[in-house]
Amino acid sequence: MAQAGNKVRVKLRRTIDDSYDLHIGSDLMGKMAEDLCRNPLANRYVVISDSTVMKLYGNDLTEALRQAGLKVDRIAFPEGEASKSRKMKQYLEEHMLGMGLGRDSCVIACGGGVTGDLAGFTASTYMRGVPVVMYPTTLLAMVDSSIGGKTAIDVPEGKNMIGTFHQPRAVYIDISALDTLPRRHLLSGVAEVVKHGIIMDREFVKVLEDRGERLLEGDPDVQKELIEESCRIKAEVVAADEKESDYRRILNYGHTLGHAFEAASGYALYHGEAVSLGMSMEAALAESLEILPAKERERQDDLLKKLGLPVKAKVVLKALLGRAARPQEILDYVRTDKKTRQGITEYVLPVRLGQMKKYKKKVGVPVEDKTTLKILKKFLS
Repeated sequence: MAQAGNKVRVKLRRTIDDSYDLHIGSDLMGKMAEDLCRNPLANRYVVISDSTVMKLYGNDLTEALRQAGLKVDRIAFPEGEASKSRKMKQYLEEHMLGMGLGRDSCVIACGGGVTGDLAGFTASTYMRGVPVVMYPTTLLAMVDSSIGGKTAIDVPEGKNMIGTFHQPRAVYIDISALDTLPRRHLLSGVAEVVKHGIIMDREFVKVLEDRGERLLEGDPDVQKELIEESCRIKAEVVAADEKESDYRRILNYGHTLGHAFEAASGYALYHGEAVSLGMSMEAALAESLEILPAKERERQDDLLKKLGLPVKAKVVLKALLGRAARPQEILDYVRTDKKTRQGITEYVLPVRLGQMKKYKKKVGVPVEDKTTLKILKKFLS
């Protein structure tokens, strides 16, 4: 008869406060330098940007930090979604090791969503984890990817499949960076701003209907107002469910089909464009399931169109692919996504603009493939 052995318990119960501030304003490089001098996060810092953003902002940010007396290095990598890869993460790690950066170092991610995801993931595993500070330079990164601690790279099997939760120590949302942002990139970020209203704040949807176009026109007061409100919504959701056990999944609205459209296009679609198409299609799915009234779906699509975002997946994908997108092809991409539970894909779906459906007290609604395929055939064939 087997004898029970002795055991030693490793007690690791602890309380951690990972709270951080989102600084929203203009010309924030000096403020970041002052803050890091007043409350140092590391002995050495490294600014990581893609090659384009390094020239636009990374070099100036490096100099601002150096002028304040901080020890700062910089690393640039090729721009584009293709850089969110194992190979590029290894490239950053090798450069950081070559620079002699130790555990007393801090990564500063200066750029858009690709930079935040890649640099954040690198920071989360380098020397078993070093701090990261976000300096987002695109609207998409300002209102979405820089907040919440999600980091990841892409693999052939899907987008953002390998990653960690690694909260930043601070986020500096410098609205002046939008001055150099191409309109298509600006529109990509607007999609996430709209999403935040649809998932949680009906009044914000009305504000976007009334003043959203002024954000696109470059009105700095409106930009600050809408970005701040969008960040408030994202921050509130993250604070309620940091590791996405359930409630945080409402942020995935438009992303289940959106990621599939993005992948099917070979990432020729910008993320926000894909999310816009995803919201339009997922709203149609919700309508077909009698979850969302037709008038609410139409109101959402009217807002997206008013702000210059795409809603006709058939037209957009055909233009990019040179052929009609095959419904089964899109469904196959969906099934590789992280939102499948026990073989059934779960969607977060609105019951009205500003409120999401709950199913068995959870936000994910299981939808059979045949139902999704029927909607895909209707809108893509």
